[in-house]
Amino acid sequence: MTRAAIVGSRRITGLSADVIAELAADLGPLWHERHQARLVSRPRKRAVGAGAKYRLVFVDRLLATLVHLRHGVTHDVLACWFNVDRSTITRAIGEIRPLLAERGCTISPGVRLRTLAEVIDHLSATGKTGIIDGSEIRVRRPAAGRKDRDRYISGKNKQNAVKTMVLTDEDGRLLFSSPTTPGSCADITHARQLGLVKLLADGPAVEILADAGYQGLGAQTGGRVVTPPHRKFKKNAPDWYEEMHERQRKAHSSRRIRVEHGIAHLKNWRALARHLGRREHMSDMVQAVAGLLSHQQTVDLSPQRQR
Repeated sequence: MTRAAIVGSRRITGLSADVIAELAADLGPLWHERHQARLVSRPRKRAVGAGAKYRLVFVDRLLATLVHLRHGVTHDVLACWFNVDRSTITRAIGEIRPLLAERGCTISPGVRLRTLAEVIDHLSATGKTGIIDGSEIRVRRPAAGRKDRDRYISGKNKQNAVKTMVLTDEDGRLLFSSPTTPGSCADITHARQLGLVKLLADGPAVEILADAGYQGLGAQTGGRVVTPPHRKFKKNAPDWYEEMHERQRKAHSSRRIRVEHGIAHLKNWRALARHLGRREHMSDMVQAVAGLLSHQQTVDLSPQRQR
């Protein structure tokens, strides 16, 4: 009953039944393979397959993970829904979440982008413009006494957070979401750490739009990163300059706004609005949700669906 209710209503997971079926078909064999590898990797006193069987089958493990990511439902509540122990749900989510994160972002059936280099090559091949922006996710405050406690304090929002870099195309389609870094890291520093400067400077000619937080990357990438125009007059600017500057900034902002829409779709998943669990899991969670959203976008934009 629980399984049918979750699959039958897109409001519960944010995904259509077709996408859930594809996820189950793609991830099921991989999960089984890794499960068997774990069983044979340690000394055993009885044969593989002996003992009690799993009460929570793979499909239910996948559904529990999707509900947890979409609505931030606690493991205790999910345990009641699926009639298992809370530790079973915790173990299931810990197994499925990395599998979802490894899938990457789907751009067409069977074609996925997993690395930033693949995204740059895709933009070059299609001739589309990319848009980048940083997004912060609030997390629990690190325990007192930790040496890196202050690293998670965001200078922008004055709260404990982790940061990810999101990249979309000019239509707002999610192409990449980076592993997270502590919130004190500046957007431009994070982009450099991810290797964006080297990929653009040594790679194909593509246009990447960014906000003022990335000013300076344009000079380092041969003009491939386009940021809002600088102000040449700090005081007493002529009226004609103010008008021109405002027009240029609005034109840039109207093109760059698509990435904000992509980030908003990510934050619709409650697990990314504010995370109360372990900060070490955030990279998998962000990349898993980005992959799920891109897969649903692929299905929604398919020719069959458009007709």
